[in-house]
This record gives sequence, C-alpha cells and structure tokens, in this order.
Amino acid sequence: MKRVYNFSAGPSMLPLPVLEKAQEELINYKNSGMSVMELSHRSGLFTNIIMEAEQLLRDLLSIPNEYKVLFVQGGASQQFATVPMNLLHNSGKADYVNTGSWSKKAIKEAKKFGDIRVVASSEDKNFTYIPALSKDMFDPEADYVHITTNNTIEGTYFSTIPDTGDVPLVADMSSNILSEELDVSKFGLIYAGAQKNIGPAGLTVVIVRENLIGHASDTCPTMLDYKTHSNSGSLYNTPPTYGIYMAKLVFEWLKKLGGLKEMARRNQQKAKIIYDTIEESSLFTSPVQKNSRSLMNIPFISSSAEIDASFIEEAQAAGLETLKGHRSVGGMRASIYNAMPLEGVEALASFMKEFEKKHK
Repeated sequence: MKRVYNFSAGPSMLPLPVLEKAQEELINYKNSGMSVMELSHRSGLFTNIIMEAEQLLRDLLSIPNEYKVLFVQGGASQQFATVPMNLLHNSGKADYVNTGSWSKKAIKEAKKFGDIRVVASSEDKNFTYIPALSKDMFDPEADYVHITTNNTIEGTYFSTIPDTGDVPLVADMSSNILSEELDVSKFGLIYAGAQKNIGPAGLTVVIVRENLIGHASDTCPTMLDYKTHSNSGSLYNTPPTYGIYMAKLVFEWLKKLGGLKEMARRNQQKAKIIYDTIEESSLFTSPVQKNSRSLMNIPFISSSAEIDASFIEEAQAAGLETLKGHRSVGGMRASIYNAMPLEGVEALASFMKEFEKKHK
C-alpha cells in the first residue's frame, strides 16, 4: 500500500490506525449488517456513537459540566454568522482581533448583525505576528470578544490566551484544537471545523457555555440557533453521522496515545524539526515572527518563485504532498497536524536539505 505524507491544510491527514479501524467496520458495524453510513441517527447504535464521542472529547479537553458540546454542520464559516446571531443580544457590540484571512471573513460576516470593532490587527505586517493584547483594550460592554487561535494560511497562533475579563471569549479553533492542553473555562465558546485535527470535512464542533445559549432573536433561523442543537443533543435533524463516528475514532486514538499532553509534546517536537531546518538554511526563510509561529502550519519561502515551484514539484514526486502555500501568501506551507507522524516531518526536513544542496 502506497501512502504519501500529506501536508495539506485541510482536509488533512487522518491517523492510519483510525482509517484502518474505519475500513474494518465499514461494511458491517458491530454485526448490524449495515455500515455506519447507513445507520439511522435515531438508532441505539448511533446514539452510543454520538454519546461516546462527546464523552471522549469532554475527557480529552476536561470540558466543565456547564458547557454543551454540539455536533453541527456548515463548517467554521457558518459559525461566522451563527456566533453573532446568538451572542449579540445585550449591547449588540463585539470586539474582534484581526490576525489573518479567516479573521477578516469572520469580521465581515459579523458586521451584518451588529456593531463590530477591530481592537487589534497584524495586517500592517501582512499578518506575520500576533498583536499584543491586554484586558483594557476590550469594551466591557461588548457581548463577546472573538479571536482565531491559529491562522492556517499565515502560520501564526496565540501562544497565550488573552484575558477578556467578564466579556465572553469566542475562539475559532479549527486548525489547532486538540493539539495541546487547553483551559476551556477561559472561553465562552469554541468552534472548530473538523477537517484538520478532528475528522473528515462536514462536521463542526461547538463547545459553548450554557449561559450563552437561548438568546438568539426570533428571526434567527432554527438551524442556526444553538438552543436547537443543545435541546436535541445534536439530533434535531440528521447530523453528519459518519463524520461523528470518525471523530470518535480520532478521540479514541488520542486518548490511547496519552491525551493532549503527549500530543503537545509530539507537536512541539515536529515543529522544532522544521523550524530548525529553516533557521539553518541559507535558501529557505520563514515570514513569521518567532514568538508567533504556529505548531500546526509552517509557511516558508525560497529566494524565488521559480525555486518554490521546483521544490513543490520535486517534493510531490518524493511523496511529500500538498506543500504549495496559499495563493495569498505564496511559497510553501507544511501543515503538520496531529495525524502527521514524526517520520513525515523528518522526511520533509531531509528533502529540504537535499534540495538546498542542489540549488545553491
């Protein structure tokens, strides 16, 4: 069986043991004579799947009891509208931190629903750093503060979570959720598209404090009201059943691995290998300031667009897939999410060194 090392920003690699388990159970799940994809979402078998998935996620993240876990559809992009439609219910104001392409999209969407203020931005330096934040920067009357904890395209992330005081902190955590230990109690709401560290595309996870549920206006569509999904246990309509099943397998894999403390150790080790290779190189450079560098997405560039193109082509031939940088940034980008094994990172670092020897 030929498997490449897939450095795609998403949909991304899934752990091989998870894929093998899914393959094993694909045709006949627990002797039901049916695939998980064929199970009724009201069946006992699927009820067990979704309940186990939620409990595993609660265990991994130590989610407090006063938080609801919702499995919904629409991706993080749908949450850009869902969040303000549910949370803008007191002052109608919210503070956003602009750290990249996805932050900009979230801001644009939120402006349709309320008074949105950008309190800090790194756009002045092409989003190559995370701006410094302090509690006094945030409006105490704001209904929430929004950040993007990891910027997939630009390769930056919040190494420390800002203190927003009594204002609920909302985080798009799509590309770094489950990559390290997290104090969920610092947030009012966390949302994440699944296709980076959770499972296949099509599932979105929302972790929301209960006192933030139930405030959507009467004009809010039923499917965009958190109360709808909270009251129904994420079963108001047919959920992305197979995506939830795959997420459960990923959560089981993480737990067996040793949880998020061990995952963080591995992610730090992997990222260090790539960043050290870049630092030691005379051909490759990182556009990101050192104190803001992501552990999940590592952009780098060479001395010319022509060399970049050669690198991407030769890397693909060597089984190192999807290393082309986002069109807005250029160069290369290695996305090394949880499922990327150490061997894949070592193979990339070795290839970078050999490539540099040939192109000096």
